[in-house]
Amino acid sequence: MSSVDAVVIGAGHNGLVAANLLADAGWDVVVLEATAHAGGAVRSGEIAAPGHSSDLCSSFYPFGAASPILSDLELDRYGLNWRHSPTVLSHVTSRDDVAVMGRDAATTAESVSEFATADGEAWIELFTQWERISEPLRAAIFAPLPPVVPAASLLGRLGTAETLRLVRRLLLSVRELGEELFSGEGARLLLTGNALHSDVSPEGTGSGVYGWLLAMIGQEFGFPAASGGAQTITDALLTRLRERGGIVETNAAVERLVVGNGKVLGAITSDGRSWRAHRAVLADVPATTLYRDLVGVEHLPGRMVADLENFRFDRPVLKLDWALSSAVPWKDHRLAQSGTVHIGGDTGGLTRWAASLAADEVPEEPFILFGQPNVADPYRSRPGKQTAWAYTHLPKSFAKLSADDDRIMAYVDKIESRLAELAPGFSSSVVGRSVQAPVELSVKNPSMIGGALGAGTSSPGQQLVFRPVVGLGRADTPIDRLYLAGAAAHPGPGVHGGPGANAAKAALRRSGRLTGDLYRAAIQGAHRLVY
Repeated sequence: MSSVDAVVIGAGHNGLVAANLLADAGWDVVVLEATAHAGGAVRSGEIAAPGHSSDLCSSFYPFGAASPILSDLELDRYGLNWRHSPTVLSHVTSRDDVAVMGRDAATTAESVSEFATADGEAWIELFTQWERISEPLRAAIFAPLPPVVPAASLLGRLGTAETLRLVRRLLLSVRELGEELFSGEGARLLLTGNALHSDVSPEGTGSGVYGWLLAMIGQEFGFPAASGGAQTITDALLTRLRERGGIVETNAAVERLVVGNGKVLGAITSDGRSWRAHRAVLADVPATTLYRDLVGVEHLPGRMVADLENFRFDRPVLKLDWALSSAVPWKDHRLAQSGTVHIGGDTGGLTRWAASLAADEVPEEPFILFGQPNVADPYRSRPGKQTAWAYTHLPKSFAKLSADDDRIMAYVDKIESRLAELAPGFSSSVVGRSVQAPVELSVKNPSMIGGALGAGTSSPGQQLVFRPVVGLGRADTPIDRLYLAGAAAHPGPGVHGGPGANAAKAALRRSGRLTGDLYRAAIQGAHRLVY
């Protein structure tokens, strides 16, 4: 039996963030990763053609650039540098109209004013308000609940009346929010396209907060790529951890946790090895995997087990990667300047797309998130070896389909046909292609159950104190010294390290000599109220 202060299950970026913070505190840490590679969704590899390095899943990182957690880790000292495209993103409609978010608000204002003259000034006003509250709001988002100090700072900057108005706005659907703020389609599309990075509908309550938040973060921090590819982020976290004595074991799938007297004692891997954890176990895995498979429902409160029956994953996705011999030959030169391109209809068309998915139907026109990393990071590939990617959400019934299914290939044809319209000659530049349907995604990364990227729906009923189920909205679990450190925990998906950092902070508080028992008593009391 190996003995350490903490076992971290899963070497996704959240698990590695948690491990780094514990190692900073002087803890002995081992990270157990089920697959052959650390990094989870933050990895690169030659999957489309030899010599063409693609980002296997995530590729552009607005939340990473905005995250105070990643900033505090000083990953630039370990090789991480952000690269920006000339413009942040573009949205092209079915009529080939284009709205552009520039690197500065004035450029965005100029673009949206082409759709409605007054919208340029309205965009500047919206971003000016954001600049006043960006720092405390980001601190509040990434902090454990309740975020008392940053919330107080936010209230101090806005005042009670303006805070209430902001909260009201953010409870609106993104369609309603766009109609309140802007007169034309351009700015509304920038909000709506950003909202649809999640699995919420443009008509859904609270979808406005996603569109507003990602649009404002993008306006301030851009949608940068990691120089050299997504793998650079993982490599920086690994190098930093190993420098502090942390150990990462790959091909070490945890089969179950050992629980005794309401406390986690350690982990057993599928090859029979056991790991004693003296202080904590932190799990960067889906909530259902942790509670049902690793802990076992017999160790959990009955009401929590019942709540898990209502847990919902986000919709599955289809991910395409292309190896290209040249840059994408867009008809509209503005699309060539953005690392991220939203391809979809107008706001009405995006609502119809979401409605089709909600009805478990194939939409006539899919909303496509398209990425061209070389626009932001032209030196990541040798001449003649560019890459591009796209993903789109699928109906829930597609969650068990693989890339060789005719229904998946029909989706691929739709996407490539639309690209051929927007970029004549695209097909002739393709020298290789990788298709990852839900089955392929879940096989390569067990945390992507059913091809879902977000470890749980982004609907309001599964956020904050409801994430992953009704509870505290914190990393703490009903099992003493066991913490949920993955995207199923608040503040949810995105490469920002929030869940991992919150889990590490909770573990450190619980182990404090003076405050540890008081902290646990408070958590237990709160759990008794809920369960």
